[in-house]
Amino acid sequence: MQYNIWQPKELLKLENIEKWFGGVHALRGINLTLERGQVYHLLGENGCGKSTVIKIMSGAHPPSAGEIILEGKRFQALTPIQSLSAGIETVYQDLSLLPNMTVAENVALTEQLVSAGGRLARLFSMSQLNETAARALVAVGLPSDRAYLQEVVADLPLAARQLVAIARAIATRAKLVIMDEPTTSLTRREVDNLIDVVERLRGEGVTVLFVTHKIEECYRIGGNAIVFRDGQCVAQGPIVDYTKDDLSELMTGRAITATRYRETRPEGDVFFDIKDLRTENVEGVSLTLHAGEILGITGLADSGRNELAMALAGVMPVTGGTVTMDGNSVRLSSPSDAIRYGIGYVPEDRLAEGLFLDKSILDNEIALIVRDLTNAIGVIDNDKGRKLADELSAQMRLNTKNIDLPVSSLSGGNQQRVLIGRWLSIGPRLLILHGPTVGVDVGSKDTIYRVIQSLSASGMGLIIVSDDLPELLQNADRILVMNSGRIVSEFDAVTASEDDLYRAMLGSTKVAEQ
Repeated sequence: MQYNIWQPKELLKLENIEKWFGGVHALRGINLTLERGQVYHLLGENGCGKSTVIKIMSGAHPPSAGEIILEGKRFQALTPIQSLSAGIETVYQDLSLLPNMTVAENVALTEQLVSAGGRLARLFSMSQLNETAARALVAVGLPSDRAYLQEVVADLPLAARQLVAIARAIATRAKLVIMDEPTTSLTRREVDNLIDVVERLRGEGVTVLFVTHKIEECYRIGGNAIVFRDGQCVAQGPIVDYTKDDLSELMTGRAITATRYRETRPEGDVFFDIKDLRTENVEGVSLTLHAGEILGITGLADSGRNELAMALAGVMPVTGGTVTMDGNSVRLSSPSDAIRYGIGYVPEDRLAEGLFLDKSILDNEIALIVRDLTNAIGVIDNDKGRKLADELSAQMRLNTKNIDLPVSSLSGGNQQRVLIGRWLSIGPRLLILHGPTVGVDVGSKDTIYRVIQSLSASGMGLIIVSDDLPELLQNADRILVMNSGRIVSEFDAVTASEDDLYRAMLGSTKVAEQ
């Protein structure tokens, strides 16, 4: 006869957890209980304490006070190896992969590392490594053949690296999987696959803690909501008990609705026109933009939308077609060309492509116009630069008045506002926003959306390139959908729905909607 071994429902409990970083009180009396086989969504604005609490669970940070109860045992703090040995796996927002190692090594190395008590053995079992990695890759919908196992992670696209990091987390048959912003770089199809993975983990009795800003995904997954604000847990319960507006207000302390930010359609003339534009992965795109108009562009990751955005910013070479502004031909052979014509470009990855993280807010804000601030003998007019940076920070509603702070000290939402503010320093006529709220909390999204609308009202033309469909529906006038390097559909953002856009992204809508 086979007997089932009874296990208590409670897997991990935090009791009165406090955390101080110098004079910053990051966590204030956190009490949480995570049960086996449940899904939890940890929600809150950037800087509210979400990352700190998951680092305490994973052993990266010790708490300043309080206790951690893990499977009935009490700890003042966990070490990373204790956490891993107990079955706690974390997929951090920066993925924390080893870029010069193979997919198999990244996915399965932890299993053998934990079994060795954290000590790197001289030899690893390659057959076990490949077997463990193949099983985990299948679970997340990635190839598991030998060739893919030997791919170097640095050579994979960002979305694939995201799934490799998730595969690593589940490779060791974890008891608790913590996912920090796991869908940031995933297409909707890949998100659907990840939701299936989460459901499978839940069915196997694994607890999942899902840290995200995308509330819509939380409702699709189901489970429990945990809401943080200012280092405190302000709500916890079944997510179905809260509306989206409820959660937004709990996170921010103010009412934020999901209605359209766009109130009126612009009456400006066409000032920007491209015809039959071609570049890498773009096969003859034509579009027009009116002064004051907000144009949305979306599509799957390989649709050509990203390459189109970079071509219009001079980042990617244009191989064919024409671009005109006010009827005059424009040559976009470099970013400096785009800037000269008054085209600003906010890239998708603000950390790798946009900001100087170790530099101050001031230095970041004036980076594009240093030459304009320099006198005849090469000395920068600091007073003039500081005044402009103060004005841009105020315009972007930055949550600090100290522009000498390093950008690395800011939350993701404030970093994005600094980056947008930098491009406003050139007084652009056209601003291209590539994923303007990726990794940004709901409060900062609201602020950025209101700034976008204000820029439009001033007569600036804006192009938002995004796979965040609610973002486009809330902010744009028209939405163009790309597929296989071409524009396949056009929608009026007032009357379109997410399903309309998604069907077009998949190629099931062939005729443009006017």
